[in-house]
Amino acid sequence: MAELHIIGQVLGGSGFQFQTLFCKWSLVSGRNWELLEGLDQGQTQVDCAPDGDMVVWAHPIDVHYSCKGLTGWPKLSFQVWGQDVHGRNDICGYGFCHMPTAPGMHELDCVTWIPEGTVGERLRAFFVGGNPRLKLEEIVHTPGDRFRLQTQTSGIVHLQLGVIMKDFVANHVKC
Repeated sequence: MAELHIIGQVLGGSGFQFQTLFCKWSLVSGRNWELLEGLDQGQTQVDCAPDGDMVVWAHPIDVHYSCKGLTGWPKLSFQVWGQDVHGRNDICGYGFCHMPTAPGMHELDCVTWIPEGTVGERLRAFFVGGNPRLKLEEIVHTPGDRFRLQTQTSGIVHLQLGVIMKDFVANHVKC
C-alpha cells in the first residue's frame, strides 16, 4: 500500500483577540486512509504573547498513514481558544487546511474564523464574553452547508510540515 508520513509542528498563532491562547487540532481523513502510527488529535499548551507577537506552541505532529486512493486526503482541523485574566476559556477561531500533496517541507498559514452570531450574541460577547460557537463542529472541515455561515476572520495558525510519500508510484496512486 502507499504510505504517507507527516512530520512537523503547529508553530503558533497570530492576529487573535486574546493574548493567551491554546489550540486543539485533529487530523481528518477519508475511508481510503488508515492511521498506522501517531496521534490524529491533540492540544497545545497555553502561551501568552505581548500584543502583536505570535504565540508559540511548537506542538509536534507525527503521523503515518497507509492509503488505497487519494479520495479523502488528510486535512488538519483547528479550534483556537483564548483565556482571559480570570482563567475562562473562549473560542477564538475555527479553521482547516489540506495537507500538502507534494513531498518536502512546507510552511502553511491556516486562516481561522468565528461565527458572527446574532446582534444579541455579539453584544453579550462584547460585554460578558462567550463568542458564538458551532453546534456541529464537523462543519469546519466537511463540505456542505459551511457556505451559509456568516463569519468573521479571527487569526492565523502557523504550521511547518514535512511530507514523505512512499510507494505511491508502485501502487499506481498518482498525485
